[in-house]
Amino acid sequence: MRERFEKSEKIRQPHRHEWLWEPLEAEATFVVRSMFGAKAAYLDGKLMLCFCAGEEPWRGVLVCTEQAHHPALLAEFPFLIPHPILPKWLYLPECSERFEPIATRLVSLARRRDPRLGVSPKPRKSRVKRNSPPGRRARK
Repeated sequence: MRERFEKSEKIRQPHRHEWLWEPLEAEATFVVRSMFGAKAAYLDGKLMLCFCAGEEPWRGVLVCTEQAHHPALLAEFPFLIPHPILPKWLYLPECSERFEPIATRLVSLARRRDPRLGVSPKPRKSRVKRNSPPGRRARK
């Protein structure tokens, strides 16, 4: 029985950008979560960076920030662009000629808790209890 289970176990493939968030793993509040096929890095409960390994425009690093911080970040990092689908965040495409040094520097800013980085996630909505017949919501 165990032999059959071992064959069906998936072998964990490392994420192509895992090396980038490794310096954050030493932080006590660091959490990495899957989010829409990407890996989202949180520090102190704030979403800081998203590491995407899909097809463009989802292959690179999303910088989770408020739009008020875009001008300062764009001035410091001219290779960043507003994400074409999520323009509220900035994006460093993996195909950028300066991807590695800029991505490493962004991780360093996150680790130092640069106030330009990070957004607080919206609270999750509570789920509706399914004790009532379909189509009806449970009363509180």
